[in-house]
Amino acid sequence: MTDVSQSARKYRAKPRRSFEFVFFFSIIFLLAIPFSIVSWVVEVFQKKSVFVVGPIARSRAEADRITPVIFSA
Repeated sequence: MTDVSQSARKYRAKPRRSFEFVFFFSIIFLLAIPFSIVSWVVEVFQKKSVFVVGPIARSRAEADRITPVIFSA
């Protein structure tokens, strides 16, 4: 019979992001929103569909891409 009282998996805690990282992420996110809204409106009219990625998701994706680049330099 299998002993299930001990788990072989060790779960790692996610590393906490520093205040500086969160601060830069927030700034980049807020600056990206207007540009994302414009590109979203253009894409909605080009594709004639509202089933495209929204402006908030686009802004978050941009901030997710840019912020680590700043901290890796």
